[in-house]
This record gives sequence, C-alpha cells and structure tokens, in this order.
Amino acid sequence: MALQLNQTAPDFTAQTTEGSISFHDWIGDSWAVLFSHPKDFTPVCTTELGYMAKLKPEFEKRNVKVVGLSVDPIEDHERWADDIEETQGYAPNFPLIGDADLKVAKLYGMLPATAGDTANGRTAIDNATVRTVYVIGPDKKIKLMVVYPMSTGRNFDEILRVIDSLQLTANHSVATPVNWKQGEDVIIVPALKDEEARKKFPDGWRAPRPYLRIVAQPD
Repeated sequence: MALQLNQTAPDFTAQTTEGSISFHDWIGDSWAVLFSHPKDFTPVCTTELGYMAKLKPEFEKRNVKVVGLSVDPIEDHERWADDIEETQGYAPNFPLIGDADLKVAKLYGMLPATAGDTANGRTAIDNATVRTVYVIGPDKKIKLMVVYPMSTGRNFDEILRVIDSLQLTANHSVATPVNWKQGEDVIIVPALKDEEARKKFPDGWRAPRPYLRIVAQPD
C-alpha cells in the first residue's frame, strides 16, 4: 500500500555509513529528512549529496536530522563520498543507508515487492523510482513526500522552507500562504475558531474573508 501523509513512517533497522540505526529511535524527539537515491556514482545525486552536506547546519538549527539512502552497499557509499567531496567541496556529513537488499526501498514503496532482494545487476534506471524526499515529525508521522525524476536535481532550500512552515503550524496553529518566505505574514488555521484565536493572537488579524485570517508570523 502506498504511503500517505500523516501515516506513521515505517520503522526499520539498517546499516549506514555511521553504523547501525533503528530509524524511529534514531529520530528521537527530532524532525527528520530521509532522501533516497537510485544508485551510487550517479551525477545528479552527487550534486545533491554535496549540497545537503553544505546545508546540514541549517537543518540542525531547526532540530532536523538528515539521512540518505542509496540502493548500493555501504562500501560503495564510502568510495562515492570521496568523489562527492572532490567535485562538490563537501563530503556527506550525515548517515547514508546501505540498501543493497532493497528492503528499505520496498518498505517505503519506492520499489515493487517483485524487485528482488539484491542491488547486484540493477542499474539506476531500474531504480529510477527511488527518488523521494520524506519529512518526518517527532511523532514519527510523514509530513511531506516529494518524488523527483532522476534528471532533476532536488531543491533542498525548498525543503527547508516547507520545514519552517510545518514547524510554524505545529507550534502556533498557523498555515503559510502561496510562495511564503520566512518572516512574511501567515494564516490562522481554520481549525482554530475565532474565540480561541483571540487568545493566541490578542492583537487581532486582518480578514478579507471570514475564513482568511492573516497575521504576522509568530516568533
């Protein structure tokens, strides 16, 4: 069955470049980003892993842990890290899951159950669907899923923007409008009735429609 938003992210134990992890325990009280790759030594993914390493401090500011996954063994990941550092200026500074048996890719519905149980002989094209970004909350629920084609590098600045929005909703009962950026006005969520909203936003709000209640971004 396909994964859905607000579903509990499947738990698993796996070997990574930083040792064995039990996924839910590893997340702990943090948020997490899991992003997957069809194969090591692929060009677009090389640029992505380097940029994610550069951005890691921004994720840490937001209490977000980062973990990658690629459908190859750990030994290949370690060799690939040298290429990434040499060509992108940053080596991966987060764990990269070895999924040579395809278990995690299949658990998350990125490969069909019929895909077999080994990465041997499989090409990046065979694994083209292993290109998903998952944002997972401290409650272990999936908050975001974005699937990219192999030919399009992912926009991790956008992933940060979405995390900022998700955390505002979790902490302040507000949503973010189209093209919102950090510091701009936000929208009181419909689930918060006016009486409750007055307690949270005593300075009031601007409402061009009763269902569109606009306030300054909370601190």
